[in-house]
Amino acid sequence: MKKIFRFLDGLLSVFYPRSCVGCGDVLQENEEHLCLNCLLHLPETNYHVGNDNPLDEVFLGRAPVEHAFSFLFFRKGNYVQNVLHQLKYKGNKEIGEYLGKLYGRKLAASGKFADYDLILPIPLHPKKLKSRGYNQSEWIAKGLSAGLQIPYDTHILVRQTFTETQTKKSRFNRWENVKEVFTVADKETLAGKHVIVCDDVLTTGATTEAAIQKLLEVEGVRVSVVTLATAH
Repeated sequence: MKKIFRFLDGLLSVFYPRSCVGCGDVLQENEEHLCLNCLLHLPETNYHVGNDNPLDEVFLGRAPVEHAFSFLFFRKGNYVQNVLHQLKYKGNKEIGEYLGKLYGRKLAASGKFADYDLILPIPLHPKKLKSRGYNQSEWIAKGLSAGLQIPYDTHILVRQTFTETQTKKSRFNRWENVKEVFTVADKETLAGKHVIVCDDVLTTGATTEAAIQKLLEVEGVRVSVVTLATAH
């Protein structure tokens, strides 16, 4: 039966070849989402490896964050931009899970994630979720959960207010746009936990900060941040 499925999969790939999310080249049989060349040349931050992590300063004076880590450098023109565009707007949610799992394994190997309890993806408002069909951060959290062996939850952190896109707003306006949009649905479950807030890209950190501030209202909660990419 497995041979039949492999044959059918191979036959299908002849007429509908799978392409690399990064560069668009046709994927080989043993490649998944990214071709070997793109995978080998991922612009990794490696902020989880040493002690010099500039992301720890992003929330300095704004929100007491234990740690902040991002997997990849994002800048206009590099292929990470295409990957994120595919993830967020083109329905390719599986690439979020794939990269989340890859990063989760790297984070687990660093030994810095032994006391974390729960992963919380930044939620979308139900209106935007219905329009997009999925939450890209949830798929990243799903991958991180598999890689780190830490559970994730999509119901505790809730987005209660619909907001405009943040893309072209200043840092101040981004904060004004999101500062009261989140709520915590289950404070008892969250109490005393060390949680990872997960999102796709860390830029000014305004949305993440708003979520952190709301989470820190729960007794004993500690918060760290993990994103797939950071602006560079």
